[in-house]
Amino acid sequence: MSGPDISSAPPETPAPPPRPLRRLTLELFSIIALKIAALTLIWWVVFAPQAKPDTSPGAIAQRLAPAVPASPEARP
Repeated sequence: MSGPDISSAPPETPAPPPRPLRRLTLELFSIIALKIAALTLIWWVVFAPQAKPDTSPGAIAQRLAPAVPASPEARP
């Protein structure tokens, strides 16, 4: 029987472990940033172009004025 092989070379140091938490953090921040950008874009497309109503006194008086009755010639 032969004894165990003993090497004079130092054992290799293991490579540093990959940083999964850093990658996960970057992925989560990128997902959150994309969601904020998407919600901002949706808000801008849907709500921003809405025209403000005309609130001048003349426009309100015209809207609240009674309807003009139809003339007798217009009826069949």
